[in-house]
Amino acid sequence: MLCQECNQNEASVHLTKIVNGMKTDVQLCEKCAMEKGELDFTFEPKFSLQNFLAGFLNEAWASKQGRDKTNPARVQCPCCALTFAQFSQIGRFGCSNCYLAFGDEKLKPMLRRIHGSVNHVGKVPRRTGGATMIKRDLGKLRRQLQYYIRKEEYEKAAETRDRIRSLEQDLKEREEGASDA
Repeated sequence: MLCQECNQNEASVHLTKIVNGMKTDVQLCEKCAMEKGELDFTFEPKFSLQNFLAGFLNEAWASKQGRDKTNPARVQCPCCALTFAQFSQIGRFGCSNCYLAFGDEKLKPMLRRIHGSVNHVGKVPRRTGGATMIKRDLGKLRRQLQYYIRKEEYEKAAETRDRIRSLEQDLKEREEGASDA
């Protein structure tokens, strides 16, 4: 079948459009399809996660430029040599040391905008996340202690305080055991 646009080349693109309930079928050659803008043969996603993250980073830079005269693009990871500017373009770190190189002041605002928090609130594996679970429990108990103090429920507050001390001791022992190994 010939292209319905140029009537010269073999039609290799079958295009079906439905607009306002009206269906139209068009047979086009590759050249005519590209000229009409009906088909993009690059197959690159127009919206990628990297572009999404880069948008957050660029927004952070723009808002910070008025307050801070330091250029965050100059910050560079000593291990993989990735600059913060490159990170903002590709949306991926080069290595695990990039977190340390770029620092909390640049990453925390971005993470807060993306995730709503800078602390992990998801599941933690039991066999490897013992210390993380204890820290999470300590946070809950401290909030609970403040609640009991405000409500003047001092007996419950004392029990909660004792549980906090016990968990803090467990955490200290775990950290000492990990540093000995």
